[in-house]
Amino acid sequence: MPGLEAWCCKTTDGMIEILSVDLLHDEQELVKTFRDRAHRLGIEMGWHYLLDMAWIGRNLGNPDGKRILDAGAGTGLMQWWLAERGAEVVSVDRSSRAELSGRFRMAYRVRGLRMGDLYNQRQLIWHRLQDASMSLARRIIGVARAAISTILASLLPKAKGEVVIYNHDLDSMPDLADNSFDYVVALSSLEHNSPEALSVIVHELIRILKPGGCLLATLAAARDVDWFHEPSRGWCYTEDSLREVFNLTISTPSNYDKYDLLFEKLCLCEELRQDLSPFYFRSGDNGMPWGVWDPKYQPVGIMKRKVNDAGESDPG
Repeated sequence: MPGLEAWCCKTTDGMIEILSVDLLHDEQELVKTFRDRAHRLGIEMGWHYLLDMAWIGRNLGNPDGKRILDAGAGTGLMQWWLAERGAEVVSVDRSSRAELSGRFRMAYRVRGLRMGDLYNQRQLIWHRLQDASMSLARRIIGVARAAISTILASLLPKAKGEVVIYNHDLDSMPDLADNSFDYVVALSSLEHNSPEALSVIVHELIRILKPGGCLLATLAAARDVDWFHEPSRGWCYTEDSLREVFNLTISTPSNYDKYDLLFEKLCLCEELRQDLSPFYFRSGDNGMPWGVWDPKYQPVGIMKRKVNDAGESDPG
């Protein structure tokens, strides 16, 4: 890929860390905050998301005043938590959030990066009226809800930060300038791309980071060989594959040598088992069919810091 060698020369190692269930205890305050926010916003989380968010939150530090890209954000919790902490969050996902629910609009300052990324009140009402998949009665109810939430959104106090919706693929983001973000976070989203596509996406995420900026991503770990987890539609990666994709040298710290021990602790984690979201119990076509606790992989965190032109890390 053009420019990949230059990118490699300007990045430096970070770390590879399989996420221990000890995070639930070590980061109790963060974990409680995430649970409370998810309940308040009506967000059902993946079975390991508390670990992912606790790890990202711990390594991120204070996001107040920072510009942060949430890669593969959907309507997930991380972007809203970052906005509450005072960050300007650019929320990127290939799926459209133009009709974003009123429960988010009422609590947060939200705008679209481009025209069409987020519908205004008139556009939202028009699209609800035109939705042929719903009966006329349901369309009228939808319009009424959209109007009420828009009015309330203009009156209620908002979180300190801002969420900017950008509906786009991650492999090329032409509307985002080079060296323009303090952090990139990606919570269990990058593994939903093919191994070949993932390298391109990582290159693009590093491009938009400022020198000294940091990529914090959680993915799924594999012990001996990369494999595809069909229920979650995601790849599980070995340590060697992660080093190659994220351009991390052999000296980058890793705890993959504790893979078996950490996986055993994960499988025995009663707290995560009891925390399973209701959607797992409604279907057999998911990572925990019919709510039966049976992890097939474990989450892993990647930290990757971009260096300045002099080749020195500048966390700033």
